[in-house]
Amino acid sequence: MPRAFTPKVVTANALLEGDAVWFTEANTWSRDIQHAELITDEAHADLRLLEAQAQQGEIAGAYLADAKAGPDGPEPTHFRETFRTRGPSNYPHGKQVETQSRT
Repeated sequence: MPRAFTPKVVTANALLEGDAVWFTEANTWSRDIQHAELITDEAHADLRLLEAQAQQGEIAGAYLADAKAGPDGPEPTHFRETFRTRGPSNYPHGKQVETQSRT
């Protein structure tokens, strides 16, 4: 028996910088998952993934990732995606620089 479809976001890596990015309803890429389009229909998710994969000049490795609705937009439901929202794991690069400066 197939598993029930769960909400998804389209994610990839920015081609030049390597940052994790998420596909928005406006067909743009955001480095903030909260700006991503939360997709609740399987057929629509497949279509959006194809549209994202067509942007090979901007991104690499697009795929559907499980997500849920949060108070400020989509939130990851899997550790891997949570980790990707935090940026590179080596200081002082990416989103972690901003985190350091706020402490």
